[in-house]
Amino acid sequence: MSKNADIANIFSRIASSLQILDENRFKIRAYQNASRNISELSEDLEKLAKSGSLSSIPGVGKDLALKIEEYLSTGKIEYYEKIQKEVPSSLVDLLRIQSMGPKTLSLLYKEFGVKNLTDLEKVLKTEELEKIKGMGKKKIEDLHKGIELMKKGLERLNIGIAFPIAQSIVNLIENIQGTKKTTFAGSLRRMKETIGDIDILTSTEDGEKVIDEFVKLPFVTEVLASGDTKGSVIIENDVQVDLRVVGEDSYGAALLYFTGSKEHNVKLRTMAVKRGLSINEYGIYEGDKKLAGRTEKELYEVLGLPLFPPEIREDRGEFDAAASKSLPNLISFQDIRGDIHCHSNWSDGKSTIEEMARAAKKMGYEYIAITDHSPASRIANGLDIKRLKQKFKEIEEVRKKVKDIKILSGTEVDILSDGSLDYPDKILKDLDVVVASVHSGFKMEKSAMTKRIIRAIKNPYVHILGHPTARLINEREPYNVDLEEVFKITKQYGKAVELNASYMRLDLNDIHSRRAKDLGIPISINTDAHHTDQLQFMLYGIGTARRGWVEKNDVINCMSYSKLTKWLKQVRDHT
Repeated sequence: MSKNADIANIFSRIASSLQILDENRFKIRAYQNASRNISELSEDLEKLAKSGSLSSIPGVGKDLALKIEEYLSTGKIEYYEKIQKEVPSSLVDLLRIQSMGPKTLSLLYKEFGVKNLTDLEKVLKTEELEKIKGMGKKKIEDLHKGIELMKKGLERLNIGIAFPIAQSIVNLIENIQGTKKTTFAGSLRRMKETIGDIDILTSTEDGEKVIDEFVKLPFVTEVLASGDTKGSVIIENDVQVDLRVVGEDSYGAALLYFTGSKEHNVKLRTMAVKRGLSINEYGIYEGDKKLAGRTEKELYEVLGLPLFPPEIREDRGEFDAAASKSLPNLISFQDIRGDIHCHSNWSDGKSTIEEMARAAKKMGYEYIAITDHSPASRIANGLDIKRLKQKFKEIEEVRKKVKDIKILSGTEVDILSDGSLDYPDKILKDLDVVVASVHSGFKMEKSAMTKRIIRAIKNPYVHILGHPTARLINEREPYNVDLEEVFKITKQYGKAVELNASYMRLDLNDIHSRRAKDLGIPISINTDAHHTDQLQFMLYGIGTARRGWVEKNDVINCMSYSKLTKWLKQVRDHT
């Protein structure tokens, strides 16, 4: 599937290059749509090409199909090679910077010769830039912030990218003869939203042999270290992966040590020292006597502690909670009964309502809500009232065809700049579930944004505030809002806040999720899925919720269908 990603990336970069060149917008959009659709494709492009089915991909016509075939047979696209001579690749990379649009970048390229990040940072320090129309102090300040955000993104990998990579590597290592236990550790095991290096731990009696096979795996592009206890490599996309090998009698100690966090481990070592003990990656000791090391549980027990879930090992109160026997019973994937923020091909989704329902049923869900966009989201093909009513009819038809799963009719309605909603109340009242979200006007002042969102929450037909800060991890900062005030009104009106499980969002984040839980505000963990495959993003939402100490009873989509529908009705009655 890596060729899918390669081609999607090339088409995206062609679109960006054409924007910088101020080319025909329809041509630009064609490449953008094809890139997005290919990146979300569950089928392998090579198989589609062999069967002559490339044109079945939405947005891929004859011309783009030929370019895909060209890449599959030659490893390159001549048109892309040509356009790179006009627009340097390093210049296109700068479009990742928040507040950097194609027109601004084109201006910087033509007027100041900016071709890369180094050039840009030099130009931003000059006074000449402020004299250019459209480039004031605020714009320059925003670009500086955007650069810092982009640099963070280059340093740390999003969990949604790191997790499947790590899992595939674990599977490969498990197939190496002589390995007994293999798992990833580090911040990935703690389900942090971004990851530095990928740390993997395995148990074996022949470390040198296992490391030797590890560094020769096909995805490795560079070997940094290869010994009998540790191998370190760079894989595709410049990701560093470290493999550590230990004996079975030290596996638990090593797993605990390399999972972290640093703060949690420091607290453990301090507790051990106070008891006259020492703890390291090989075990816990009283003098030279090893007391435990085979499992994490054994090590914690020596210190009189429970087995802390990895997600809460951050020294954020877990030790005090253990002492008072008030540790949370964290939510698990199995607790989720449905997904109540999903899109279909009626708006910008790639799957039909029936396909989404069947995929949710396959996951064991009791219900799914189809919440397509409202008219203001033009780029997302938002539904006007006529199309919304047509969608109602299709949902009714699918309900008859797909048994054993309930399909809720809903919307993700835009919160407009004044806090009003993109559909009138007479339409909203006929929907089973209403998610209200901000999709535009992100640069409003804090007080105005807070009032905007609060007005939407007060609407009697809104159930859930969608992705409450609208951040995109490593790409867009949260808008400026008084979240504490928003939480206060959400609680007062009996509404829920969303933990959007899309790995680009994870919004609410772990800290805000814990605050919502502590305030007694219901949380809805949803994937915002635009394709059946994306329903699996629930994993990342659950991980973030667990980091926020969220329990089953805090989450509305852990309710049965009958309880959920009762809650949805109560929200409107309460308001």
